[in-house]
Formats: sequence, C-alpha cells, structure tokens
Amino acid sequence: MCHAVRTLFTEMGVSCVVHELDKDPRGKDVERALAGMVGRSPPVPTVFIGGALVGPTDRVMSLHLGGQLVPLLRQAGALWL
Repeated sequence: MCHAVRTLFTEMGVSCVVHELDKDPRGKDVERALAGMVGRSPPVPTVFIGGALVGPTDRVMSLHLGGQLVPLLRQAGALWL
C-alpha cells in the first residue's frame, strides 16, 4: 500500500517525504506510536499532510475519491494546481 500512496502523490505532482521505518533504527518504536494514533497494526503507510495526521491508505483514497484530497494538499502548499 505504501507504493500505491506514493504513486498517487507522484502522479498528482506532489513531492512527498517518505520515512522507511524498516531502515530506521527507531522504526519499531515509531511503528508502535503510529499504530496507537491510527488504531491499527501494521499502521503503515500513515500519511501526514502539512504536519496533520490524515491516516492510513484507505483514508487517503477515500479523500481522493471524494474530491477532498486536492484541497488538503493545496492548503498545505504541497500542490500548486
């Protein structure tokens, strides 16, 4: 699912920052914290836009299909069009 979210943002022209938890020495701690925030395990991908928690893949896709993702990205300055 990480690939799906990254592909969506790339195709929209959004430059995103990706934190690979499996390559981070504190990755397991971060993963546990994210699981508590989103209420599921594994919690990845967990998406933040403009520093605000959006949620996991299903939430991002739901916002996209509902036409609410683009306004969030614009408001955060992540999308120019």
